[in-house]
Amino acid sequence: MSLKTGSLRVLGALVLGVLSAGVAAQTRTLSADDYARAERFMSYNTVPLVDHAVQKVTWLDDGHFWYVDHDANGDHFMRMDTASGKTTPLFDQAKLAAALGKADGKPADAAKLSVTGYEARPDGKIDVAVRSKHYVCDLAAVEASCVDRATLVKTGKEPGALSPDKQSEAFIRDWNLWLRDVASGKETQLTTDGVEDFGYATDNAGWKHTDNAIVEWSPDSKRIATFQQDQRKTGEMYLVGTNVGHPKLEKWKYPLVGDKDVTMIERVIIDVAAKKVTRLKMPPDQHRSTLCDDASCGPDGGWDDVKWAADGKTLAFVSTSRDHKHEWFRIADAATGKVRTVFEEVVPTYYESGNGAVNWRYLPETQEAIWFSERTNWGHLYLYDLTTGKLKRAITSGDGNVTEVLKLDPKMRTVWFRGVGRTAGVNPYYQQFFKVGLDGGKPVLLTPEAADHAVTLSPDGKAFVDVYSTPTTPPVTVLRDAQGGRTLTSVAVADITRLKAAGWVPPIPFTVKGRDGKTDLYGMMFKPTHFDASKKYPIIDYIYPGPQTGSVRGRSFSSARADHQAMAELGFIVIALDGMGTPWRSKAFHDAYFEHIEDNTLPDQVLGIKELGKQYPWIDLDRVGIWGHSGGGNATAAAMFHYPDFFKVGWAESGNHDNRNYEDDWAEKWQGLLVIDKDGKSNYDAQANQSFAKNLKGRLMLVHGNMDDNVPPYQTLLVADALIKANRNFDLLIIPNAHHGYAESTPYATRRRWDYFVQYLAGNTPPHEYQLKAWPWR
Repeated sequence: MSLKTGSLRVLGALVLGVLSAGVAAQTRTLSADDYARAERFMSYNTVPLVDHAVQKVTWLDDGHFWYVDHDANGDHFMRMDTASGKTTPLFDQAKLAAALGKADGKPADAAKLSVTGYEARPDGKIDVAVRSKHYVCDLAAVEASCVDRATLVKTGKEPGALSPDKQSEAFIRDWNLWLRDVASGKETQLTTDGVEDFGYATDNAGWKHTDNAIVEWSPDSKRIATFQQDQRKTGEMYLVGTNVGHPKLEKWKYPLVGDKDVTMIERVIIDVAAKKVTRLKMPPDQHRSTLCDDASCGPDGGWDDVKWAADGKTLAFVSTSRDHKHEWFRIADAATGKVRTVFEEVVPTYYESGNGAVNWRYLPETQEAIWFSERTNWGHLYLYDLTTGKLKRAITSGDGNVTEVLKLDPKMRTVWFRGVGRTAGVNPYYQQFFKVGLDGGKPVLLTPEAADHAVTLSPDGKAFVDVYSTPTTPPVTVLRDAQGGRTLTSVAVADITRLKAAGWVPPIPFTVKGRDGKTDLYGMMFKPTHFDASKKYPIIDYIYPGPQTGSVRGRSFSSARADHQAMAELGFIVIALDGMGTPWRSKAFHDAYFEHIEDNTLPDQVLGIKELGKQYPWIDLDRVGIWGHSGGGNATAAAMFHYPDFFKVGWAESGNHDNRNYEDDWAEKWQGLLVIDKDGKSNYDAQANQSFAKNLKGRLMLVHGNMDDNVPPYQTLLVADALIKANRNFDLLIIPNAHHGYAESTPYATRRRWDYFVQYLAGNTPPHEYQLKAWPWR
């Protein structure tokens, strides 16, 4: 070696040493106080600091509703008289707290009552729902008292579906449908031929399985529409718990993509008084919905794609093909079971009937139906003639979507609906409220403010409560006239003075261009409250790719969106971006990666982050992290495998990494039916994350609950197995006895995620085993 060469090498070593020392000097050890400051921005700390933000309104009758008004002194349950605009206490909170405390054996705080339901009884008592229990309370007595409603009438514990007249509830026992008299508790068996895996009204979509009865009562409470669900040939899923001694095996029916035999339903109508079952005269139907992954999309256990005539004599319903491309609008005679197909719609990708709720309606009085379709690239309402099955006219048209029909008045021939993207200059995700005539005319905007509007109509449809806000402006709650949108009275104006005093700052809405270079994509950015523009910050991308929802999750005001601001406090820029392929925009936008779910909006995420990096020099594009849960866990692993030089650190929770191992309905809707070529290759090969695990370069943590009955843990183990075979380093956290959500283990998993990004993305040292608050789960 020459002297010159040796000198250069020594000089190079000195330079590298200086650079290394510089990097080391930039790293720091975070303290428990740093984490505590971040924790101040978790929802359980920020939500109590927002005053007068109405979260929910419940109408008591046409002229009265109740809500919770919160301030520094706690929660106040209020009742408003819409005629006068005056408010009064819904009940005596001190008395109720004392009575509940005696009934439950645990002290109840009058300022923090967990009352979620309320009903006044004819006898002067009140019925209140507190978490999972119902109490009948007498607050007028000398000594107020509450009694657990379940002890008043001895009945079975099966959850019931209440009839419209509130006299009866339908429930499942031993695979058959039963009736329970609410007042006496008397139980009557309605069906007798239900057997295991071929039961009545059973709620088992695979990913979701409950004891609820899926039924649709007729308006007069005399008939029940339901089905006998055939899962006798459906494959099973297995999970094993963690405990001392013999493990507990859980098994249930769980159809997979490509299975020859999947769950089918045989539609029936039950005459309650006669206990007569009339089977509809049609072949077994797919266990599918026009809206979601289950026959029952709503939390109340109703059957969304079934609607009765007011007289209970006929029933309209929609059948959906296995691949969601073909819909049949049908009408059944309740007495005979005869079925008539009125019209059909076939689409090239997938059909959906709206956002949030099924939007079609049955108008038997005029032999018409309102139908929802995206045939013009936007979601609109159409009027059909039920006699001929022909289209009469489009009810709505133009750019922008009808998202949810909230009310139909057949006599006034008017429909009220929520919509997005219909007002020029307004954020296309902001929901506004409209009314329109069935016989033509331009929709009338009832909520003109450029904000996201949450609307609750009165039972008679004459008025509605409107809570409107944006991500940066707190909610205003008003009562409005449903005919023209005129403000009748103010209900509440939120005050975030205490929230700001605690250091809260709003997220920063932003737009970037999509993969096509033209389409605006909308996201939110979270910066540390101690932000310093002279520094370089690593960036973390929170992702949920859809296609059924997106990463941002709503555009109304929130004091905390997940833990995005909390993570930003630890020295990061955090973003959430809705890429192409997510809903609420045009049909073409939503279809962006149809049949290519491996896309996961990642092209848009990468381009969007790069655009932000060019715009803001304080974003460090050499330190990009990504994390998500469920579909976001899938997308996170895919990001680390398909863009290994861009994403350096990933945290993938409970991902559906190969949808051939997920329930049939979800993936067959977005990826299509499984097709296997002669050479053994399939249209599902590219979406399997384990096939690309060998590409991993960065740091990846895989997380899963071992009792996840939505996305089974084998999904993550497939990826782990592939990483081991590829000799790649990775991290794995299995949470014992946790389901798809981590429940009591969530604070632990959250803290570990913070630690992971602090250590491997920021290059800092986290505090040792910081304890996050265990917030309530039930």
